[in-house]
Amino acid sequence: MRAMGGDQVEEAVAGCVAALRPAVDQDWTAVRAGGLEWNCHDTAVHVADDLVAYAANLAGRAQDGYFPFELTLGDGTDNTGLLQVVEATGALLAAAVRTAPPGVRAFHPYPFRSADRAGFAAMGVAEVLVHTHDMAQGLGLAYEPSADLAESVLTWIFPHVQPGPAPWPTLLWATGRGELPGRAPVTEWRWRNNLVVPAERVTLTGIRPAAADDLRLGGTGGFEWIEGGPYEGTREACSHLMKAYEAGVHRPEFGVFALVRPEDGRAVGGIGFHGAPDEEGRVEIGYDLAVGARGNGYATEALRALTGWALAREDVDVVLLTVEHDNVPSQRVATRAGFTRATVEEERLAQDKHDLDAGLRLYIHHS
Repeated sequence: MRAMGGDQVEEAVAGCVAALRPAVDQDWTAVRAGGLEWNCHDTAVHVADDLVAYAANLAGRAQDGYFPFELTLGDGTDNTGLLQVVEATGALLAAAVRTAPPGVRAFHPYPFRSADRAGFAAMGVAEVLVHTHDMAQGLGLAYEPSADLAESVLTWIFPHVQPGPAPWPTLLWATGRGELPGRAPVTEWRWRNNLVVPAERVTLTGIRPAAADDLRLGGTGGFEWIEGGPYEGTREACSHLMKAYEAGVHRPEFGVFALVRPEDGRAVGGIGFHGAPDEEGRVEIGYDLAVGARGNGYATEALRALTGWALAREDVDVVLLTVEHDNVPSQRVATRAGFTRATVEEERLAQDKHDLDAGLRLYIHHS
């Protein structure tokens, strides 16, 4: 699996400092940073400010906003001193990431108002990479990070961006800093942290492409699973997720989620959508549990939570669930979660219009 943690933060910062150090004798306040309105000095301060802000929010478990402080350099700080500040704030973020438990989330606005430790690491790395590019461009320096580091950023916080021919040019394009053949220029962009949906005894944790790729290949996706997990349905769902990601049609909020018990941090199953809502506002959910987690009500709680989240959106009117005729436990889960069995006519229409397998029962939940 593509790693994203303290080591990657330190690698990005080391690359930034090494690239910019040859220009410490230049006046950074007199040079614009690439295509930005900021000069190179202010851009470097911005990088350090973001790194320490991310470290503080993660370490302090901020929930409602950024902690109310701002980085200020001491009078007379030269460019060498500024690079030392970047190194120090990078070390603080790396330490915060390493010491945060896997399930901890803290405030960040984009797009679901929280991020986990991998998300904060990826955001810090992204800030360092793209702004080092900006400053190096302004100062006339050569700079290109490792392809592995750029690809890790893409697979952790740019799940909506179709992979390109090479990771670094793709990241530059995705952040409005370059061109890719066959793709329109990017004028507005945001990275995307994963969605989490709380249920009663489990948390639905959005699976990113980096984790989905590992799961489809037989790995853990970075989760600690109970014995017997992940079940084959979760791996298959992650394979479909990766196909959508590679095709550039992945909608991360309508992806796959691991069911994680907050009490012990262990994953017990998976749940997710078969795709984004269609033109009729219909979306279908599927789920599975590790054998050892069955019979405890986890599936009902997760299905109820994800259905409620979907139906609260303006683009979803109906949530569907299909169950095998002989799978009585799943039929009971559907009923307990508020779904009703489709009528004979509704099932016939779904078979004719939406290719519903005749061997499946259709359950429906309306908004």
